Amino acid sequence: MAADTTDIDDIREQARRWLADDPDPASRDELTAVLDGLPASAPELADRFAGPLTFGTAGLRGPLRAGPNGMNLAVVTQAAAGLVTWLAAEGGAGPLVIGYDARRGSRQFAERTAQVATGAGRPALLLPRPLPTPVLAYAVRQLGAVAGVMVTASHNPPQDNGYKVYLGAELGGELGAGAQIVPPADAGIEAAIRAVGPLTQVPLGRAGEVLGDDLVAAYVERAVAVIDPDGPRDLSVAYTPLHGVGAAVLTAAFARAGFPVPGVVPDQAEPDPAFPTVSFPNPEEPGAVDRLIALADATGADLAIANDPDADRCAVVVRDSSGGWRMLRGDEVGVLLADHLMRRGVTGLYATTIVSSSLLRAMCAARGLPYDETLTGFKWIVRAGGGSAPLVFGYEEALGYCVAPEHVRDKDGITAALTVAELAAGLKAQGRTLTDRLDELAAEFGVHQTDQLSVRVDDLREIADAMARIRTATPATLLDQPVDSVRDLLPESDVVILRTATARVVIRPSGTEPKLKAYLEVVEPVADGAVAAARSRAGAAVARLRADVAAALGI
Repeated sequence: MAADTTDIDDIREQARRWLADDPDPASRDELTAVLDGLPASAPELADRFAGPLTFGTAGLRGPLRAGPNGMNLAVVTQAAAGLVTWLAAEGGAGPLVIGYDARRGSRQFAERTAQVATGAGRPALLLPRPLPTPVLAYAVRQLGAVAGVMVTASHNPPQDNGYKVYLGAELGGELGAGAQIVPPADAGIEAAIRAVGPLTQVPLGRAGEVLGDDLVAAYVERAVAVIDPDGPRDLSVAYTPLHGVGAAVLTAAFARAGFPVPGVVPDQAEPDPAFPTVSFPNPEEPGAVDRLIALADATGADLAIANDPDADRCAVVVRDSSGGWRMLRGDEVGVLLADHLMRRGVTGLYATTIVSSSLLRAMCAARGLPYDETLTGFKWIVRAGGGSAPLVFGYEEALGYCVAPEHVRDKDGITAALTVAELAAGLKAQGRTLTDRLDELAAEFGVHQTDQLSVRVDDLREIADAMARIRTATPATLLDQPVDSVRDLLPESDVVILRTATARVVIRPSGTEPKLKAYLEVVEPVADGAVAAARSRAGAAVARLRADVAAALGI
């Protein structure tokens, strides 16, 4: 009991020191209420002070709450101070450009970042309103900024927020200009953040210069230039931004490109940080696109498209052979886009990640195009090939696509949607569909059936235990075939890859959520054009593979 009392006293003292330095009255009141609840509130207080949010290659992301283990004005002030200190130490010149989404706290965090930058003598440029993440990534390059900050938690739950950093050409280099940071920049920024002294001593200036809508118009103009100006435009699209910030920019881009303006799900059209109509604001989650499908049915749409809340991802929903709707997997959209660009004559490097389908590799090999495969995350995809050939397309299976690296060097759900629409409209003019084109690719290269086993946990030790289990008790067979290749990417990355003659499994913890993920792929040859039969065999094999992997992981 004495030890427990000592622990409580220690955490209480940490909280009191935090309160003395917290610049936000609201979060001070929140933390004071938790303190007043001791000893019953001891577990919650301990969690808030379990350690600071770590600044990694994904920046910061966490729940909105007072204390170092949360997103709040104090944490953002410290992060901004560390960032501008690091930029100065690296000799980076030029302004800091800052964007934000419509989540709770986003605008306040963006304005505080601008104040810290100007207080340190660096110009700060603030996007004019809540806007998609790709607009910020575009602005970093367009404005010649030293770096960019995007305040967003993307598709995380409503109670979260986050803080992503992009570098300009001066510090990011040719491949990293306008891209998210990679090591060692993350470690350097994290060290600078930890070296920040009392927040009361961080000088604050003006909240920077608010940019005009001409920047957004320039982004839209460049986005529209990604597609053929003379292609077919007869296409009816239903769309949802999932209560995020994508609707205004996407509909403007479609209109500027000459497509009919998509119909937008009415009760998901406006930004709303509560995300009231979805249990989880991610298009991949069950039920997230139910309203979109209802709109597509009601309007007779040819196609349905969803962005995630910060519009850097793009989900595509198509009619199936029975007249119902199904969401295409990220791998399916990825290879459709790659094939479309190849058919348009776009030459250069095509890239994806180790957890994506191997079909893109097969396509590139058959068509004599350079290919590369990276770790997960667009920070790696845009650096694929190390400059050996110019990147012209990259994708990851989690609905992220970069169809124009010279426009946005990151995933971009707006240009991806435009390019999907261009492809779908062209196929429609020929009396064909996206699924028809997928069948043609399957007939040529075999069915590459992918699936994912994803387990959300409350205790991160469950993930560590499962990863240890797969390493120490690696299955000898999968699908009754010998596991003939085991690749462990430690210490570079916590990833294990298993292969058999016809299957591949990639197992890793999620980088942004408390999830363990296993990415499954089975390749099934197509005989005599019998695609449907091959798909049926592949689907059954993936289901069996899923059960095998779940048993091996003990989940």
